[in-house]
Amino acid sequence: MGTVVDDTASAEFHAFFERHYAELSRLAHLLTGEADTADDLAADALLALWHRWDRVRAADHPAAYARGVVANLARTRIRSAVRERRRIALFWSPREERIENPDVPGVVDVQEALRRLPFRKRACVVLRHAFDLSEKDTALALGVSVGTVKSQTSKGMAELQRLLGTREVPRQVHAAVAATAGGEAVGNARKRPHGARGRKR
Repeated sequence: MGTVVDDTASAEFHAFFERHYAELSRLAHLLTGEADTADDLAADALLALWHRWDRVRAADHPAAYARGVVANLARTRIRSAVRERRRIALFWSPREERIENPDVPGVVDVQEALRRLPFRKRACVVLRHAFDLSEKDTALALGVSVGTVKSQTSKGMAELQRLLGTREVPRQVHAAVAATAGGEAVGNARKRPHGARGRKR
């Protein structure tokens, strides 16, 4: 099914891209832990949205729809990476997981801890505490119930507190997304348009 391209739809999509691209890239980074693929996942999500833009533009919550697409792409990426790691593990001894260098920024510790959470817990924690979404908006983005969001967020935060050895987890998760927005943890990921630079809610 082809996409009907008209000036109004194109302008609306461009505005949506500028407003949400950076946020979706940060979300992909925090969900996958892979800075070098976050931009690509965000771009893939937006391309998928463009192909169904008539449906997206008519949705009650287009941004939640977009976050859901990113979450689904991230889940697929993680499953693929897990399979690849299992193959590599047959030939490569496991890397030491503890970070011994005291100069490594605390944000790296948070990102490492997030990667150790099951995907749904990680997604709930990131959307609730890094992106300040309400329980309802998080549920919309992930296609789950508000009750599931409450339960998974609570369990995820408890696991992060155990992994990080601190109760300052919400502040640290905020710091992680701020560092991602500022480029500290993004590394040399390719630069794309940044019309929506680290917008806070």
